[in-house]
Amino acid sequence: MKIYRVGIIGCRGRGTAAARAYHTHPRTELVGLCDLIGERLNTLGDEVGVSARFTDLDEMIRQTAPDIVAIPTGTEFHYDLCMRVLEHGIHVEVEKPMCTDLTQADALIAKAQEKGRRIAVHHQGRVGAAMRAIEQALVAGKIGELRYIVTTNKGYYGGYGLMNIGTHKINDMLKFGGPCRTVAAHATTNGHSITPDDVLQAPGGMGTIAGEHITATLQFDRNVTGTLLHNQFEPINVAASVMELYGSEGQLFRHIDSAWWLPQPHFIPAGAHDRWEALTPIYPEHYDRKNAASPDDYWFVDEYVRALDEGREHECSGSEARHVIEVMMGIFESAAHANRIDLPQENREHPLLRWRKESGLGAPDAMPRAYGEWLTAEFRRLGR
Repeated sequence: MKIYRVGIIGCRGRGTAAARAYHTHPRTELVGLCDLIGERLNTLGDEVGVSARFTDLDEMIRQTAPDIVAIPTGTEFHYDLCMRVLEHGIHVEVEKPMCTDLTQADALIAKAQEKGRRIAVHHQGRVGAAMRAIEQALVAGKIGELRYIVTTNKGYYGGYGLMNIGTHKINDMLKFGGPCRTVAAHATTNGHSITPDDVLQAPGGMGTIAGEHITATLQFDRNVTGTLLHNQFEPINVAASVMELYGSEGQLFRHIDSAWWLPQPHFIPAGAHDRWEALTPIYPEHYDRKNAASPDDYWFVDEYVRALDEGREHECSGSEARHVIEVMMGIFESAAHANRIDLPQENREHPLLRWRKESGLGAPDAMPRAYGEWLTAEFRRLGR
């Protein structure tokens, strides 16, 4: 059976997580690491036993001939790096979001098709251990007919949370609801509906955003409705980020790597708190829970191996990631114009930049990249 050769560009936190998963999977071999910072290269290279260390992506590809290059870098670098890897005729794994707008997403999908290569986007939760337990319970009919899905954010500034954690949440909803066909959203900043002046450059290189608080309603193909909540709260709380699936006969609940089932359609605290049943996470048969790789990252790698073996797209494919971006752009457009938005959009320009242009404004001013500094600058703008 083919062993897939893997190179990684970017050796910080997400690069380390990816390296551990590829290093421990029996069907992948890490053949090269790339980073501009020597200390990161050496720390990760020593951990996973990779001596081929580079500061130039193209040189890494030429010398190591990988089948896959993983790109766990800052979002603003995704598009250019993906294009460079695809030009070499190499399969891509890229961190979420795949890129920052639909123009870039369309170009990446076109380039991958031109080169006959695959793009997988690192929405690891969708294929992870807890999600597989939820999928198994849903298929088994434990909640009857799925009716609607609710997902929430960690408390990031709404527009930034949408481009960050929202990419995971929307991708998870697509797994169960099917393609999203319409979006209706409302966004506020400082207590008022957003205006073109509230369109900002996002922290973390995540493009253009608006909205301190965002509420969106999504309609999916499978007669499923979704509600997406992204509200700015302090402090950020990982425990606040959940997904709930409501069916005709019960509920399913997911939080990171845990999942539960409630055998009734509505939660009644007085009688239901002790009826939640924990679902057992599902792990690959060859996954060693003692190793350093997270099970969801490992599942993501396992899905890529099987997809390439079978000549098909990864479940978290570039096309699916582009649809996630379509949903996010639809949310911004709906909030800006107070309209329901049908998907996919005919106009692929970023709706918030188009809104500013129509209002006689240019691109938003530069903002700090780090989230904490960015939030301080935004609160200053708002007079807080």
